[in-house]
Amino acid sequence: MYTNVSSIELVEVGPRDGLQNEPDIISTEVKLALINRMLDYGARRLEVASFVHPQRVPQMADAEAVIAGLPDRADATYIGLTLNKRGVLRGLATRDGGKRGIDQVGCVLVASDTFGQKNQGQTIAEGIAENRDMIRFAKAEGMRAQVTISAAFGCPFEGEVKPATVLAIAEEIAAEEPEEIALADTIGVGIPAQVSELFAELGELLEGRIPMRAHFHNTRGTGIANAWAACQAGVRIFDASLGGLGGCPFAPKATGNIATEDLIYMMERSGIDSGVDLDAAITTNRWFAERLGRELPSMVARAA
Repeated sequence: MYTNVSSIELVEVGPRDGLQNEPDIISTEVKLALINRMLDYGARRLEVASFVHPQRVPQMADAEAVIAGLPDRADATYIGLTLNKRGVLRGLATRDGGKRGIDQVGCVLVASDTFGQKNQGQTIAEGIAENRDMIRFAKAEGMRAQVTISAAFGCPFEGEVKPATVLAIAEEIAAEEPEEIALADTIGVGIPAQVSELFAELGELLEGRIPMRAHFHNTRGTGIANAWAACQAGVRIFDASLGGLGGCPFAPKATGNIATEDLIYMMERSGIDSGVDLDAAITTNRWFAERLGRELPSMVARAA
């Protein structure tokens, strides 16, 4: 068990995963203001957009405009989500003409044939082949690439996802040496015992060669407990979304990510640094709640 943890790294996914399910289109200007506030509260890796067809995810139709307006900060890493090679090409194009653009592409494949076909038109086998090609292509073009294995703890259509399936996918992807490999509980069905076991097995498989990242949704209220279990299993990089916003358009009843505020509160109260100013994050939560016209789900922000 990993009990002597001094720090974790936050990946703030609010600008992409947090917003993609919002029914009302949020303006580019508000998205950029939100990102700037996130940078101000200490977020240094941010998932800022996804390169998907606007008819599939209308909220991300302004991906290039958002990226063009990002502050050129040397201490920030900007991530663009990509589901296929076309997405990688769009990510690379944000750097045309000497522009800053994105720093890293986030590749995704699904540990379920049915969900994979609904989410991005790929079976597991097709997703593996596509992602290996995406990583090779991105790296050849000088772009960093990381991978998320989604639905790693359960599928909304097929139910249980076997650990052996997830680990076999990870082994195939690890051969391309991505920046990191994440396991995502896309529908929020995982429990701490399951998380501990699967990340421990993934850690043994990767042997420290590739960092692990965790991505949890809080659909059944286990997200923060799962984050703690992952931390104890050796994970040091965590996705979270301001206010606990988020969800997947292609996963019925899936709710938001674990909240940045809730994750930071738990870690800091446990003596683990995140580099995030919790009070400033709560202030940003309230600012953005005014723009959405409703209170955000984060428990810590509500309790203050």
